Amino acid sequence: MTEEEWAEHRPAVFGVAYRLLGTVTDAEDVVQDVWLRAAAADLSQVADRRAWLVTVAARRSYDILRSARVRRETYVGPWLPEPLLTGPDAAEPVLVDESVSTAMLLVMEELKPPERVAFVLHDVFEVPFDEVSAVLGNTPAASRQLASRARRRVTAAKERPRASRPERERVLTVFRAAYEAGDLEQLVKLLHPDAVYVTDGGGKVSAARKLILGGERIAEVLDRVRRRWTPNGVVVPCEVGGEPALAVYHDGRPWLVDTFDIAADGRILAVRRVLNPDKLAHVNLAH
Repeated sequence: MTEEEWAEHRPAVFGVAYRLLGTVTDAEDVVQDVWLRAAAADLSQVADRRAWLVTVAARRSYDILRSARVRRETYVGPWLPEPLLTGPDAAEPVLVDESVSTAMLLVMEELKPPERVAFVLHDVFEVPFDEVSAVLGNTPAASRQLASRARRRVTAAKERPRASRPERERVLTVFRAAYEAGDLEQLVKLLHPDAVYVTDGGGKVSAARKLILGGERIAEVLDRVRRRWTPNGVVVPCEVGGEPALAVYHDGRPWLVDTFDIAADGRILAVRRVLNPDKLAHVNLAH
């Protein structure tokens, strides 16, 4: 495989690995493994090289995914996907759709590994079930059933009405201004009374190890954290997983990344904050 061909297909390889694993670091490891295998292989008889690369990436990711389940069980505090920048400042091009949003990756995290693989390969990358079954070591019919179960879970999660893209951007503009100003009243107005706040510190930094519930309580916690830990932080709008998001830089380094669920009425249903420095090392924005 030539370097030009690899450059063309690399985003798909990274895309399938990230959707399956939820971490940029592991996805990059898969990309490297696939490149080494592709460079050494004779692909002259392979008609669809993109499909070949995607299935190789899925097979390697499936092995990692099964072992990752064990690691996740011992993870300190809530686990959130590693933020993937997808806007114009993104370092890694990826096939962007809602399957890389934080909310959707959390839904897929609840799936069993074979269900996740079947869904991502077939529904996102349009890989036929006979090739999906070769990755999973089962029959095409069994792979079809796995994808169907996963699809029902994903469809149910998508049925909740969500704000439009312009509305989400508007809400985050107002949220950012209120957050920077310490305007608790405005933050409470923006947050749904039943909103949830999730923080992922991974045991590396101070973070809540349980969910924080309620708009008023979340507003108070957000403001306290801002005053205590990032009084001089710079809030930077960004795009994570195809969704508007916010990053906070402190002393020139990424301190946190916030992603949001926003209802159709413009109120914030969830704030998901990644603080684990291991998950922020690749977050690099001009600010």
